[in-house]
Amino acid sequence: MLRPIVGIVMGSDSDLPVMCKAWEIINEFDIPSEISIISAHRSLEKAIAYAGSAVDRGLLVIIAGAGGAAHLPGVIAARTPLPVIGVPIKNSSLNGLDALFSMVQMPAGVPVATVAINGAKNAAILAAQIIGVSEPAVRTKIENYKAKLAREVESKAERLTKLGVEGYLEVRD
Repeated sequence: MLRPIVGIVMGSDSDLPVMCKAWEIINEFDIPSEISIISAHRSLEKAIAYAGSAVDRGLLVIIAGAGGAAHLPGVIAARTPLPVIGVPIKNSSLNGLDALFSMVQMPAGVPVATVAINGAKNAAILAAQIIGVSEPAVRTKIENYKAKLAREVESKAERLTKLGVEGYLEVRD
């Protein structure tokens, strides 16, 4: 197995259904990755050790998902020079806004790139784009992925034109 270059971490196993979307995309792009549960509150030493050893272990980007107070991405970002992409997880009475605000309001000098609430898929695409800056094979996979998205939209537009609104909605249901 190749050494992981993307780390995917989450604060709790309840975050796994969302964070699996990042893992799936990273695998679709054939980027070696690792995935783990690390809590900034319940296993702080593990979070600090993970972030501190990331460069030596060969990671290039870390995707960190967390809900509630959502300190994991910030703790990781404070302890590594690598880009950290935060995924706010919707799992509280505040519908993920608490996690979102925790990530986007990082102090100067400790940036966390943050995607939409439950936006693990976009976090993985962003991680792949970061890697693609220096890895042409990954960049080509991203270009192909985006071309596929464009073809899917064009196909839907053609179907809508052909079937009309009512017909299109019938086929979708």
